[in-house]
Amino acid sequence: MSTSKKLNLSKDEILNDYYIAHLSRNISLLGRKEVLTGKAKFGIFGDGKELAQIALAKTFKNGDWRSGYYRDQTFMMAAGIFSAEEFFAQLYGQTDVNLNPGNAGRTFNNHFATRSLNPDGTWKDLTKQKNSTPDISPTAGQMPRLLGLAWASKLFKQNKELWELKQFTNQGNEVAFGTIGDASTSEGHFWETLNAAAVLQVPMVLAVWDDGYGISVPKDYQTAKGSISELVKGFEKGEKDVNGIHIYKVKGWDYPALIETFTKGVEKSRTEHVPVLFHVTEITQPQGHSTSGSHERYKSPERLQWEKDFDCNLRFRNWILENGYANTSELDQIEAKAQSDAKDARKKAWEAYSDPIKRERDELIKIIDNRSCMCKREHVDKVGLITEKLKAIPNPIRKDNISAAKQILRHVCSDCSIREKLQADLTAWIERNMQEGYDKYSSHLYCETERAAWKVKGVAPIFKEDSPMVAGREILRDNWDAQFKKNKKIVVFGEDVGGIGGVNQTYEGLQKKYGEIRITDTGIRETTILGQGLGAALRGLRPIAEIQYFDYLLYTLQTMSDDLATIRWRTKSGQMAPLIITTRGHRLEGVWHAGSPLSMVINSIRGVYVCVPRNMTQAAGFYNTLLEADDPALVIEPLNGYRLKEKRPENIGEYKIPLGVPEILREGSDVTLLTYGSNVRIAQEAVEQLWEFGISVELIDVQTLLPFDLPNIILDSIKKTNRVVFFDEDVPGGATAYMMQKVLEERNGYMFLDSPPKTITAKEHRPAYTSDGDYFSNPNAEDVFDGIYELMHEVNPKRYPKLF
Repeated sequence: MSTSKKLNLSKDEILNDYYIAHLSRNISLLGRKEVLTGKAKFGIFGDGKELAQIALAKTFKNGDWRSGYYRDQTFMMAAGIFSAEEFFAQLYGQTDVNLNPGNAGRTFNNHFATRSLNPDGTWKDLTKQKNSTPDISPTAGQMPRLLGLAWASKLFKQNKELWELKQFTNQGNEVAFGTIGDASTSEGHFWETLNAAAVLQVPMVLAVWDDGYGISVPKDYQTAKGSISELVKGFEKGEKDVNGIHIYKVKGWDYPALIETFTKGVEKSRTEHVPVLFHVTEITQPQGHSTSGSHERYKSPERLQWEKDFDCNLRFRNWILENGYANTSELDQIEAKAQSDAKDARKKAWEAYSDPIKRERDELIKIIDNRSCMCKREHVDKVGLITEKLKAIPNPIRKDNISAAKQILRHVCSDCSIREKLQADLTAWIERNMQEGYDKYSSHLYCETERAAWKVKGVAPIFKEDSPMVAGREILRDNWDAQFKKNKKIVVFGEDVGGIGGVNQTYEGLQKKYGEIRITDTGIRETTILGQGLGAALRGLRPIAEIQYFDYLLYTLQTMSDDLATIRWRTKSGQMAPLIITTRGHRLEGVWHAGSPLSMVINSIRGVYVCVPRNMTQAAGFYNTLLEADDPALVIEPLNGYRLKEKRPENIGEYKIPLGVPEILREGSDVTLLTYGSNVRIAQEAVEQLWEFGISVELIDVQTLLPFDLPNIILDSIKKTNRVVFFDEDVPGGATAYMMQKVLEERNGYMFLDSPPKTITAKEHRPAYTSDGDYFSNPNAEDVFDGIYELMHEVNPKRYPKLF
């Protein structure tokens, strides 16, 4: 029996695979030339991996998901979700989402994605298309979300209430496909994901493309035993094992073996819901790592010759000829067509990219042409010189056009007869192009539809005179109970979340009520906890990922910053992941349970909203708001507030705290004091003490750092008090500096100050152990009192004499 017959392949399919392999190779070769000739900025390609990716794509079905990396162009093309023209559109940085739907020019080439959302922000039917999450460059960065994509299939399969969500799943039968370079398996993300997948038993298939190198470093420096499949054998699932992974090894140039191996492994993953790893060896990389260098610098002549001999496209050609599926002439014709089609794709993509920019330049030149402006002082026509310089650029970019327009405005003399009309015309042109530039490069960092989190209307918590006083953790527990009851898409997971109901009992009894599939424990693996949530959110669920303590959030920061925070932006609203991350922070005991590194977080995760509630009533209200919106968010519960008594709202699960709206907790006339979270109670204590000395403080809880004070409540307060103090327990120059920039610079609050602004912060070091350690490390009520009293002493020394 012939291999082709065994694999049920027709001649047409085999020859079409040959065409795709050569088309992909040709665009890689042309892509490198486009960079080296200056038409593109940077290029990274998938040459040498064509055959393996074609074989793997045969198993990729509608509804499935990919979480791969920048070598996967052939897989995407073979799957029918990426074209040669799109390849060049990405290479040039095409910003038209219709021509570059994967990344709209916001990331460099071979960063792929499909579009999960309609233009109005609603979900498409994800079961009727092949899906790819948006790639990121950091090595192994795709791994955490891969786990979540696969885990979502498990949720969909085991929770039959979700089967009616037919636009998201076909009863959980979807497989999550991952790809990674062999050298990147050295990263911690790889091992954490592999272990979690083995424990969870999810339908995840992972192809490791092994070309022997990590840029210039051979795998002897990368992988113990020189083989990832040997190294992970401890994970391998045996017949009697309840968990683990299935491992396959195959050569990247062996077409029939690749198809047979991938078909067998993916089918096992799909039907049995188990993770599978494919180690694809003897892969080549004909052009080296990227356009940044040449592999001739670090590969021996013998290695380079081996790569030529074992080039997968050459081996494929020989296999076809040996098995009689085509003759030399037929294959030559296919190769010629692939080469021609690649050049046509390049030409079309270049024209589609460059012609609009040239038209922008022509519009600018039309405004300034024949408007010479000979400077009376310098006797030079600077406008004409700038114009001629712009005309001479053969392939202008938008920077050239706008820079020229702004330079012309600078060099038109104030007494020039053409200035007024030219200034008006150029200003209009610049404003229009800058606005278009914002849309091209800066829009959609957050949701811009009616489901934006900041647009959710607030609903106040309702209290009665006899509303019971309960521990704060009970408000959260009851609120989650209400949310789980009405929204079957919600799942919550994290360390100690399930069996014991959370370390602070905020989920007490809920796992028993709603089942382990919806409220579940995880291992100690913060990055993949976040990844579970990220992948599940990309698939339409509403996950709540709990990171036990705020300090442990640092484990997840790379994934939060590079992946979660940028998903909507880097796809220009083609995908969204409205994940809610819940954690607890601020004052407790010791270095790693009492940190408040807010500035490190808020400056790393723009694209994720950050809520800093002062108590559990506010925290629950934020969760209610966020669950009605399409934005990801981080909610930091005050760690020392779970046992403190609060009134239980009558409308638990229904009230909503709006994002970006500070709350004035106490009105005052002398100074405005801004703070948040656990600091609020300290501030309240200090404000009472200051009142005894005749100082009236307006205390404002900012409530959310991202977004920040949308209605300008703080500015209005400063207009009244003319003084402002920023207080928190971050390091000096941390979140207080962020708040200061927002208030004084962005909102021009400095104009209304009669005294210098002041910050009250923690020390530069981490908080020391014990209550005394905390007292001397973090700001306390005495520090707040002293800081504000000193400010008022400078204003009126007689009324507020020095105390010490």
